[in-house]
Amino acid sequence: MKVLVAGGGGREHAICWKLAQSPKVTELYCAPGNGGIAQVAKCVPITATDVDAMTAWAKENAVDFVMVAPDDPLALGMVDAMEAAGIRAFGPRKNAAVIEASKAFSKELMKKYHIPTARYETFTELSAAVSYIQAQGAPIVVKADGLALGKGVVVAQTVEEAVEAAREMMEDKKFGESGSKVVIEECMTGPEVTVLAFADGEHLAPMTSSQDHKRAYDGNQGPNTGGMGAISPSPNYTPEIADRCVREIFEPTMAALKAEGRPFKGVIYFGLMLTPDGPKVVEYNARFGDPECQVVLSLLDTDLLDILEACVDGTLDKLEIHWKEQAACCLVLASGGYPLSYKKGYPISGLEEAGRTAVVFHAGTAEQDGQIVTAGGRVLGVTALGGTLDEAIDNAYAAAKPISFTGMHFRTDIGRTTFF
Repeated sequence: MKVLVAGGGGREHAICWKLAQSPKVTELYCAPGNGGIAQVAKCVPITATDVDAMTAWAKENAVDFVMVAPDDPLALGMVDAMEAAGIRAFGPRKNAAVIEASKAFSKELMKKYHIPTARYETFTELSAAVSYIQAQGAPIVVKADGLALGKGVVVAQTVEEAVEAAREMMEDKKFGESGSKVVIEECMTGPEVTVLAFADGEHLAPMTSSQDHKRAYDGNQGPNTGGMGAISPSPNYTPEIADRCVREIFEPTMAALKAEGRPFKGVIYFGLMLTPDGPKVVEYNARFGDPECQVVLSLLDTDLLDILEACVDGTLDKLEIHWKEQAACCLVLASGGYPLSYKKGYPISGLEEAGRTAVVFHAGTAEQDGQIVTAGGRVLGVTALGGTLDEAIDNAYAAAKPISFTGMHFRTDIGRTTFF
């Protein structure tokens, strides 16, 4: 089969790496791809958000199957466009991808169908948002309604910080139109866990649990990022909690989307908080998380293409999915200054040596004159396995030691923080 993956980051590298292991994949393409993806797939210079160009290329090149990985093209309806062109495509249609594209929509869905989540209100006027913040007090959470590259959430510790966050989103347009509407919600407490699940519109198959580390610096300090590292499985996600999540959150979410005429096919991301009152939804995403994707797919022991096809065909319940009895850790190596301003184009050394003991997924890299250079904020995701979580963490850090580039920054406590 000729398979095309839309996207070009660490998540897409992990997806291409896994798909390349399938004997059913005869030709693998990625658009636009990056310096690392080019080692396992043929890169096509089409922006991931260019729905028309991506669809036309897939049709012209007789692609059999398209995997739409990032949030933006899903929200723009790339899966709908591929289907209209007669191409099988994996991912939610536009009307289901809205669970990520609009936080207000997802909160209203949870409220309507009694899915546990934080108390909240939605605002389109700054003055009303400020009055609500002042009345509620802090800590409090301010979220841009739309897509913001994982950075549109501020957990404010003071009223002043929350008001400033709302002003930046709504008045200063820090995230463009994504912040024209904001969701303000109570600050829940407890360990955070991510559970990704394959879905075929009717059935759900949860993956092994994982835990992203969003803050830029050690001890969960600094601004939110797209993710500085991840571990799998989460030590906090017990079988008892898993059963409760399936009953109270996962299955009700699938049923709610179906009842609303928005059946979900693809990967649904459940961001969970294990509060003293039980598990609650922090957020939904409509695709693999990054870097959670890197650790989870490293533990997958079933042909990924078989799973993606089952989701598209509505036969997920007939497929047995197997996972390695191991743990995984992904350590993100980032550009100095990320997630704020940073420079690109620095040569990267040590990749070959690191690759001997771990898989080095490329997130923000490019190739220049035969040399891999930095081309983004999150540059690499060094992902290693181990018999235990501690072993996986040690292996990831050991594998990352030879890697070097100007300004390289990483957290030293991935998987080791006591409270995520």
